[in-house]
Amino acid sequence: MSAPAPERPRTRPPGGGPPQHRPFALSDSRRRMHILMIAFAFVVSIFAARLVELQALRGPDLAEAALNQRVITQDIPAVRGEITDIDGRPLATSIEVRDITADQTIVVDPAQTAAVLGPIIGMDPAELQPLLTGDRRFIYLKKATDPQVWRDIQNWRNDPANDPEVLQAIFSERRTIRDYPNGKLASNLVGFTNAEGQGAVGLEAGLDERLAGTPGSVTFEQAAGGTEIPTSDVQQIDPVPGSDVRLTIDSDLQWAAQEALERQVKSSGSDFGTAVVLEVGTGRILAMATAPAFDPLAPDSVKPEDWTNKPVTWAMEPGSTTKLFSLAAVLNEGKAKPRTRFSIPPSLYRGDQWFKDSHPHGGLQLTLAGVLAESSNIGTVLASEKIGGKKLYEYLKRFGVGEPTGLDFPGEQTGYVPEPSQWSDTTFPTLAFGQGMSLTALQIANATATVGNDGVPVTPRLIDSYTAPDGTVEKTMPVEGEPIITPETAQTMQSMMQMVVGEGGTAKVAEVPGYLMGGKTGTAQRYDEECGCYSGYTASFVGMAPADDPQLVVGAWFDNPQGSYYGGDVAAPVVQKLMTAALSSQNVPPTGGKRAEFPLTWGGLS
Repeated sequence: MSAPAPERPRTRPPGGGPPQHRPFALSDSRRRMHILMIAFAFVVSIFAARLVELQALRGPDLAEAALNQRVITQDIPAVRGEITDIDGRPLATSIEVRDITADQTIVVDPAQTAAVLGPIIGMDPAELQPLLTGDRRFIYLKKATDPQVWRDIQNWRNDPANDPEVLQAIFSERRTIRDYPNGKLASNLVGFTNAEGQGAVGLEAGLDERLAGTPGSVTFEQAAGGTEIPTSDVQQIDPVPGSDVRLTIDSDLQWAAQEALERQVKSSGSDFGTAVVLEVGTGRILAMATAPAFDPLAPDSVKPEDWTNKPVTWAMEPGSTTKLFSLAAVLNEGKAKPRTRFSIPPSLYRGDQWFKDSHPHGGLQLTLAGVLAESSNIGTVLASEKIGGKKLYEYLKRFGVGEPTGLDFPGEQTGYVPEPSQWSDTTFPTLAFGQGMSLTALQIANATATVGNDGVPVTPRLIDSYTAPDGTVEKTMPVEGEPIITPETAQTMQSMMQMVVGEGGTAKVAEVPGYLMGGKTGTAQRYDEECGCYSGYTASFVGMAPADDPQLVVGAWFDNPQGSYYGGDVAAPVVQKLMTAALSSQNVPPTGGKRAEFPLTWGGLS
């Protein structure tokens, strides 16, 4: 009989009680499975929640963000309007250029790209390779290239024989730059634009709003390589070009003025020279020049102060040219006539100062015409005393001293004349012969043109017309002011001015063969702001022709000439050349009249 099988040991809990069995291994597995299922369900719920957030809640925003990463908006610059002379010859124009750029992050092989690209854009591959290496998303490789350069890059990339990846990181920006095809011609007048294409100085700055136009834009989707997706929706807003501006300037006269000034500045040792050619009756400025001029494509080659258009930005003490206004006032008030006699002493004491003429002399006996012809300071003071300081001040203001010309040129000065309440005992005699106040060259030329226009002032004009992008032409018209002197006074002054250019006058060298010429010299003490004192001289001459039927006024001014500093020696020859050229270019016929004849003296020495 076999022995019974041994019983499996039973365990009892401490303290007795029924025996307990150990759990089966299958129960442990189920527990772990249960935990894993819970964890999996939790993870799935997280992903589900994230999916709901991305697709249902943030889906539109994320889609828009993804689209925005692909969508590129580029500005399309507006073409800046042209500036031309009166005959349409360009003084400032715009040309299209391409700036070649790169995205370093998608350059496959910098050395290979440089080797291919270098000859196309005219750069040494060794110089180009470092610009193609790195992690910059945008870098300029070469600026202001001809548009053909970008076409050459595209042609190379589109050639099936070439690997398009070599130049896939190369892009371009289209823009326009300003060009000045005639170099220094009218550079101080026209000015130039800055690096952003905005007007910096001169007319470019003053007319920037009209010239600039309105830029446009183009929006498209691009692929990862930077190329436009052909099937993308392209949205484009076309730019509106700027208006073209036609000046009153005659390029030939402008060039003649600059050339004549350049030569005389060098010959006389002057710091600079200016000239104005003005049409009587219309206010048209036919030439407005400064010497030395500068290259508007390289403005940094000169000092910023040399960029300015000095006929309107430089206010100087005019000297004897303003005797025209003083003596016109005396005539207009009926206090003297051309033959009125004045005894001129060697010097004249007024206030606490002795006043003298430019050349020493004994006692002279001059008529009013002689005072003007010989430019006598003393005679002008004596004549002006017949109307008094208040009346003289009124006429100076009416002739435009200290007043804007209406040209509205950037940086234009108005000049200055002190009010009578600010006068000292010597102010009145000083103002009478053109010191102690300041004017610009244009103010003097325009006031002289008023005399030539029978006493009626005309606002000077530099703009002939504007042409809008749609072809609409806006013409400017002459603007007349209230008469300053009577026609009779003006015509008397026109006759007296002829004596300045005749025998016994201070500017006989200004005569123009075949025409009656009138004018006035100026030799003013030059106020130097650096020392706060008078240092050197300003030499000038303003002329009018034909003097018996004035059509043109030409003036020239030279700052701080060395050697001879008289207006008749330094400025009058330049005016003679410019007036001769201007009369010819404007087809002004000789009038055929006889020179006015007034006695300059009435008995010689006293």
